[in-house]
Amino acid sequence: MSALGRAGLAAIAVSIAGTIAVGAAGTSLMAPPPLPGAPVWLPWGLDLRLSPYLAVGLAAVSLAAGAVGLLLTLRAMRSGWTVSPRSVLLAGVLTAIAVGTTRPFGTSDFLSYAAYGHELVTGHNPYLVAPRALPGDPVARAVQDWAGTPSVYGALATGVFGAAALVGGLSARLTVFALDLVSAAAFVVTGVLLYRLARGRAARLRAALLWTCNPLLLQVLVAGSHVDGLAVAFSIGGLAVLFPVIQNGPAVPHGALRGAAAGTLLGLGFAVKPTAALMAIGLAIALVVAGKRLAAAGLAAGFGVVLVTDLLVMGSAGIGQATRASALVSVGSPWRVVRTVLSYFVAEPVANDVVRWCAVALAALLVARFVPDFRRYNSANQGQSAWRAIAWAFLVVVAWLAAWPYVLPWYDALAWALLALLPASGFDWLLLARTTVLAFGYLPARATGVTIPAGLRWMEPVLRSAITPAVLATLLVLLACRRPVVTMCDRYSSKRDSDRDLCGGGAGRGDRHLGRRGGAPTGQPRRARVQ
Repeated sequence: MSALGRAGLAAIAVSIAGTIAVGAAGTSLMAPPPLPGAPVWLPWGLDLRLSPYLAVGLAAVSLAAGAVGLLLTLRAMRSGWTVSPRSVLLAGVLTAIAVGTTRPFGTSDFLSYAAYGHELVTGHNPYLVAPRALPGDPVARAVQDWAGTPSVYGALATGVFGAAALVGGLSARLTVFALDLVSAAAFVVTGVLLYRLARGRAARLRAALLWTCNPLLLQVLVAGSHVDGLAVAFSIGGLAVLFPVIQNGPAVPHGALRGAAAGTLLGLGFAVKPTAALMAIGLAIALVVAGKRLAAAGLAAGFGVVLVTDLLVMGSAGIGQATRASALVSVGSPWRVVRTVLSYFVAEPVANDVVRWCAVALAALLVARFVPDFRRYNSANQGQSAWRAIAWAFLVVVAWLAAWPYVLPWYDALAWALLALLPASGFDWLLLARTTVLAFGYLPARATGVTIPAGLRWMEPVLRSAITPAVLATLLVLLACRRPVVTMCDRYSSKRDSDRDLCGGGAGRGDRHLGRRGGAPTGQPRRARVQ
């Protein structure tokens, strides 16, 4: 298995090198043209003007190598193979810095972030004024795909955009670079928090691999400079504050205060993107199930205060924008076919509403289907309270991702962060397949201001409109039918019992003394089984 693990790391290294190369190469089909403003040396890189075929091909090879690398290393880790978790963490941090300081690519969302921030600091309401309404503004003029759409982001996200605009002034280049730094910093902070929350060599290696050194996230999240990473950072920060309560319960004083602090951080995540509410719901369920009602009440109160503040700041215009955005259906979603069929019989807004509420019902059914399995998991793992809480949050997030009609690869980031703290299970393969197919389907996730050559025009009708929805529908069926439930199988030798395992659960140990580098421990490795 050591050869399998080394091969996986080599594939991840190839993926990382390719991702950095696409950003450093400058303008291409994947990356927007140079932005106006000074300084011209930011971000660093070359202006090689890669051909569309080379740019897309390099990004695709990077995604393929990254997916294969994760597959191989996860398989090797299940058999006891290991490397230094700190080295993997450091490699991921350095890569995130490199990717975050080259030209962002794969999307043009960061251009709209910069425009909304510039609108805010120049006295316009970004929830009412679309960038297109300011043709003379040098920052708003750079927006491509979302030029006609006011902001759909939370009040905190808009504030961060505004802070970047203050740094950048009239320079779209400097404003976007400031946003790139925020995105990379949020990704690194999340990785460090996950590493600190994990306990034991195997757990920390898993956390570093599935987040900080995850080649898929480095391309679709960090290279795309998406604000989703900031929402995840606040969410994991809330989990870190709450962690002593969900791990030790009554042994920790001031559980309600910790719950309120965690709820506040989760609320700040919501004020960036509403998906952070899913994690808050999952953690609240876990606290109630565990009988920690004071902590749950504190979490609800802290989250509620920030939520109300966020909505008041956004106002009716911002709430309306977010509501309208929630009715969108992605081209790569299985719901697109359903919406198209419904549109023949009812008006399109009605079809959108039907799809949205059907998706909500489907997500609720998925959660309900897993409840009996999670109850059995709770009964079998009373010493693993941290795992139980994180598993509930993960279940709610995954159910939403699987059911919601608007899908993009970077939306999976919160699920990856939670999965990094859970034992190995069938969810590993499900999320790997989902993010990989979405990343390929939205290669590139740009439409305005680009010219797709004839040899690449097959990608949207084949990859995005046909293969991606089919694979996502298949994964949804597998999730509903196969139920890859996280359960524990602890068969480590007691003689090697010297360290706490994932998330400080306490019962399972044996990670520190794994023997020689790359070797498996005595007995079978501690891992989750797929039932």
